[in-house]
Amino acid sequence: MTELYKAKIEKKIELPLYEFPVSAGFPSPAEDFVDKHLDLNEYIVRHPAATFFVRVKGYSMQGCGITDGDLVVVDRALDPGDKSVVVAFLNGEFTMKRVRFKKGDLYLVPENESYEPIKVTEEMDFQVWGVVTHAIKEIR
Repeated sequence: MTELYKAKIEKKIELPLYEFPVSAGFPSPAEDFVDKHLDLNEYIVRHPAATFFVRVKGYSMQGCGITDGDLVVVDRALDPGDKSVVVAFLNGEFTMKRVRFKKGDLYLVPENESYEPIKVTEEMDFQVWGVVTHAIKEIR
């Protein structure tokens, strides 16, 4: 994760939100009206002063749908719980993993079998930097 962006929500950008669901199976007739508008900042940013966007590098979290090049929303105001996906600072580097508590121990668990879980010990320089709340990806 090399790119870090601060959330700026001073300006509202409202986009059309169609209230009918879009079928991913058989087509359904579209309606020609917008029911309301959606500001994506309101949808994905709960704590503006504590929210950042981070560009993902690598594939250790691909099992939960987060892959290289995705942009994730990181909320530093949230407390991580068991199974939370977090951005953590570990021994001088940032990493993104799932938090797991097992028998009193803390693990950072990847979502890719090619990577091993990391048991966090007291000797390590470790800090949860924020909880990942959303992933934004480009569809190719």
